Amino acid sequence: MADNALFPKGAALVLGASGGIGGKVAEVLATDGSDLALVYNRKADAVAAVAQACPTRTTTHRCDVTDANQVQQLVEAVIAEHGRIHSLIWAAGPLVEQTLLSETSMDHWRRAFEVEVHGLFQLVQATVPHMRAMGGGSIVHLGSAGHLRWPDRDGLSVAPKAANESWLKGIAREEGRHGIRANSVLVGVIDAGMFHELMAKGAFPPSWTEETLKMLSVKRWGKPEEIGYAVSWLASARAAYVTGQQINVAGGFGL
Repeated sequence: MADNALFPKGAALVLGASGGIGGKVAEVLATDGSDLALVYNRKADAVAAVAQACPTRTTTHRCDVTDANQVQQLVEAVIAEHGRIHSLIWAAGPLVEQTLLSETSMDHWRRAFEVEVHGLFQLVQATVPHMRAMGGGSIVHLGSAGHLRWPDRDGLSVAPKAANESWLKGIAREEGRHGIRANSVLVGVIDAGMFHELMAKGAFPPSWTEETLKMLSVKRWGKPEEIGYAVSWLASARAAYVTGQQINVAGGFGL
């Protein structure tokens, strides 16, 4: 790594790169100098558009993270293409139905944990041995600002991400001796991606918008690139002594 480089040679492996937030995270990482391996499940066209917008070397890969064989094949393919995975960025997840916990179906509950928790866990297990062999790496997880103040009807997002927060601190503790760091960005209401989809479905009436804005210190929705800036910093050499931490990028939600 050059003295002024933020990232070593190799690529950031970005899960959920076809989404509105994940795609912008990828663009920020590329602008900051990282090569990329962008992962999607269904939205090939969307991830191809993100790849075209990135100024560094970028490859695209399809993977169902609930399939352990596909996860292992993904990691092997990215290493073969780029030589190294220096960062694992988790920005993936299914569309979150807005429902009270008491009215959440077990099928939706199991699916949320299967993708968000078990999917990330399989990826970390597949990636850590490679990071150890390469002298280190960074894991950055997109969590939820709902960890600081529970939002009604958002349990299918907050609960799985809270589980990830817990065991990722264990990864930070256990793997720090190998130069591997694990941190999270707690995501507030971001004017992109899933928020737009849920708005179109009528999940957030005007009364919700009014009440949510009252809870923000910064009286606006966040921008997806603002998540990207936090992710890029945590993944970079500038955060080399930061692990097991959370950055709340949510306009003061939870204060």
